[in-house]
Amino acid sequence: MSTRKISLDITILAGAVSVFIGCTGPPNNQDERSDSRQSREVPILAKQLEEKAATSAARIPEDVRQTYAQGIETVRATGIEKSAKQVGDAAIDAELLGWDGKRVKLSELWQEGPIVLMWYRGGWCPYCNIQLRAMQQSMDKLEHAGARLVVLTPELPEKAKETAEANDLDIVALHDKDNTVAQKYGLVFKLPEAIIPAYRDRLKLPEYNGNDVMELPLAATYVIDKSGKIIYAFLDADYKKRAEPIDVIKAVEASAQE
Repeated sequence: MSTRKISLDITILAGAVSVFIGCTGPPNNQDERSDSRQSREVPILAKQLEEKAATSAARIPEDVRQTYAQGIETVRATGIEKSAKQVGDAAIDAELLGWDGKRVKLSELWQEGPIVLMWYRGGWCPYCNIQLRAMQQSMDKLEHAGARLVVLTPELPEKAKETAEANDLDIVALHDKDNTVAQKYGLVFKLPEAIIPAYRDRLKLPEYNGNDVMELPLAATYVIDKSGKIIYAFLDADYKKRAEPIDVIKAVEASAQE
């Protein structure tokens, strides 16, 4: 068989495979391939969080693990995941100060385009740091989708700056002083009594937040559209669970198509 005929046969076979895939695949298979590439490129946050949880579980005594697990269930039992702001609700406006000294008004941002509003508990929380790094790595895709990331935290501005520097972040967190905005979103819960000593004495929560109030916000993530309506909400009493970046990006993209 000549080299020319072999080349021709390969070309025909490749064309046949292409037609076969096109006929049997979904109507928007180009979009599916694009989503597949995006899924591979965006950090898989859940896996990173699970690995951290497994590592922590291996070194923490069983009784301590049970105490923290019970704490999560105590928070969940309050119904906070359902009573907090949900998809379809109007977002709460606020003006906050970033650790860079600049003030930001939320409504001015979402009027320009959708925003991703994300709370993190503090730099003392390893799961928060993992999420922050994942969102930093996803920033280009998030902005390409047309959204802006807005991060809120109850920790003091100087602590938030330290968190950014320790995690090599370009993100400037806004100071939600005394969880004021989180309260309006219905995200704040009192720490269960059994875990207060660990948060107060070992994690030094009062030093981070500048007060002695043993309260924290859920590590919630919202997507807010240009009209100020919540179109995506991630709410989980388990601090080891966070919104997956790819899901947030998809929510932003869906908003742009409406």
